[in-house]
Amino acid sequence: MSGSLVLAAVWAVVANLLAMLPSRDNHWTRAYLLIAGGIPILGWVSWQHGPWIGLLVLLAGMSVLRWPVIYLSRWLTRQFGSGGRDG
Repeated sequence: MSGSLVLAAVWAVVANLLAMLPSRDNHWTRAYLLIAGGIPILGWVSWQHGPWIGLLVLLAGMSVLRWPVIYLSRWLTRQFGSGGRDG
């Protein structure tokens, strides 16, 4: 297994361990740190193994950090409209 995939797996284990610890800010500080560390790892995986494996790693990371993704999608919906719905 390549170094980039090992690092992605370590990132996933660390993310799950951090999620088990109590937090006063609902884990947002940890989420920001995981995002900041995960983006270069995702780039390295994509560079070494191609876009399809990079997409799988991205989806795995999004499943771990689902609340930032949910809040981003809500913000984008507010910014750019609701896609043709009235209201």
